[in-house]
Amino acid sequence: MSKNRNLFIILNLVVLVVLGWAVISVVQGNLGDRLTWTDAKARIESGAIERVVFDGTHSLQLYAKGDTDAGPSAAITVYRVEADDDGIVDVLETNGVAYEAKPPSACAGGGGGGGGGMSLFLMIGFFAVMWMMMARREGGVPPGVATFGKSQAKLAPEEGTGVSFEDVAGIDEAIEELQEIVQFLRTPEKFTSLGGKIPKGVLLVGPPGTGKTLLARAVAGEAKVPFFSISGSDFVEMFVGVGAARVRDLFTKAAEHAPCIIFIDELDAVGKARGGGSPVGGHDEREQTLNQILVEMDGFDGRKGIIIIGATNRPETLDPALLRAGRFDRQVLVDRPDVKGREAILQVHARDLKLDPEVDLTEVARMTPGFAGADLANALNEAALLAARYDKTSIEISDISDAIERIVAGLEKKSRRLNPKEKSVVAYHEAGHAICAAACPGADPVQKISIIPRGIGALGYTLQTPLEDRYLMARRELLNRLIVLYGGRIAEELVFGDITTGASDDIRKASDLARRMIAQYGMSDRLGAIDYGGERQNPFGMGGAGMRDVPVSEETARQIDAETRRLLEGAWQQARTILAAHRTLLDRMAEHLLETEVLERETLQSFLSEVAEVGDFPGFPSPTAQPPAPAVEDAEDPATDAGTVA
Repeated sequence: MSKNRNLFIILNLVVLVVLGWAVISVVQGNLGDRLTWTDAKARIESGAIERVVFDGTHSLQLYAKGDTDAGPSAAITVYRVEADDDGIVDVLETNGVAYEAKPPSACAGGGGGGGGGMSLFLMIGFFAVMWMMMARREGGVPPGVATFGKSQAKLAPEEGTGVSFEDVAGIDEAIEELQEIVQFLRTPEKFTSLGGKIPKGVLLVGPPGTGKTLLARAVAGEAKVPFFSISGSDFVEMFVGVGAARVRDLFTKAAEHAPCIIFIDELDAVGKARGGGSPVGGHDEREQTLNQILVEMDGFDGRKGIIIIGATNRPETLDPALLRAGRFDRQVLVDRPDVKGREAILQVHARDLKLDPEVDLTEVARMTPGFAGADLANALNEAALLAARYDKTSIEISDISDAIERIVAGLEKKSRRLNPKEKSVVAYHEAGHAICAAACPGADPVQKISIIPRGIGALGYTLQTPLEDRYLMARRELLNRLIVLYGGRIAEELVFGDITTGASDDIRKASDLARRMIAQYGMSDRLGAIDYGGERQNPFGMGGAGMRDVPVSEETARQIDAETRRLLEGAWQQARTILAAHRTLLDRMAEHLLETEVLERETLQSFLSEVAEVGDFPGFPSPTAQPPAPAVEDAEDPATDAGTVA
């Protein structure tokens, strides 16, 4: 490396000498003997000049008698005066001096400066390109010049990242898995003495906001080792080869700071499976970068103490070569916390907050099912901002409740005024959802109803909160969801004899759920437990990527559509039965909503206590049953209700 560095320094010196010589030569040529036109005219009239050459660059050269045109030294340069061009020719003809003109490209000498300037420019450009190529190849690029091949990783000092396992809560299993990594970085001889090999890479997988980056920083903070952090997208640039060069530079720096940790966030940005990305069938820049990562991870010595931690929320898209033994040996799931984990996370984020003594974080944890660590931190921060807005001295439980509602349902749109008819429709719509939820055994209890517009397009909402964390859904529970989703549309039809576009989002959700029950979950007695190309779900339940391209016959496709329709018809009829039996309660709840706009838990329970639970789902109705109205997708007024918010 030192030999290459010396060669690069010598090349720089040669370039500087050549450029200096070129500049001096041009400057000397441009600053040669020059006369004013007055002096030149006097010499011509005195008979000392034999001939004159116009070089075409606003100057002329005078050749004295006895001189030759062997070079610039034989001529004296005179700058022409444009306004006196005719006078120059008259003076020359009067005194019998021969004259001629040459184009600038054919003009010899440095008098005009045009040819010399162009030569200087080309010479500087040539040597600059050569210098940058050598600099990039030998790694001697100065700051700000051709630094594309240098790693963009940020280095935390050996004192640590300032984060420890005490700052991480709710993911105890993941912390336990990474304790071994910390022990290896602290005392590697404990493991190597027995002949064991520490995993080279650890892949943190989980939904967004669950603390993957925080966990990686905590590992570095606990181990007290340097911490390189970089995003997967930082490797890839528009220039071919830059990503691979940055990977090489990153591992070179890591080897100099070993033992250390390299953290690559959003690994899927550079680690996607190869073979389907380039439209021309070749290796694109991302694949070259991935290849270099694979080579570096497979080639470096594990005894050096370099641990690579990757993080992604899309592990299904990663190249299989990244996940084989010897690269990312371990996969640690960082999932959404359960109720105990949420309480622990809330306690961590509440350290610096002034909470009211009556605030019970256990109750807050129950109010936030499905929230990740980042969501919980955001909820407490929003609560602090709301409390400060109203000049409170501490954060009350009402502030936290409003903050959670704000995150789940969106901001209140108090400026959105509904006319009395629309407001009445929204009130009956939300009351229909609530009554159907209370009548279905096992459905999530309703916590709040509001007809205050929130978010984008939602003119009201019904908030349902599960009593506990659920990881499996029974067929009966899914059928209850269908009934609750249709409750709003049925209420509109029963009361007003007409329907609106407000239930379009409910119908979309019900149709999607029913189709997945038939084609993906195998919950149809007629079609059986067969996957007919259901929705491709993210492994962490963060939405799908559309229906999988599973070939089915036309007859099977018709049966799937028929079974889906029959399932929705059953939910439609059950919702109609429930609301028809509780029509008086529906009117009372709607009238109360029109007066107060909000039904809180206590008042809501006093109404819903009158609802009697229905029996088992009646099953699939006959094909002659009244079908539900088709889904209405209105782009201008997308939905009155955000559906069941949980």
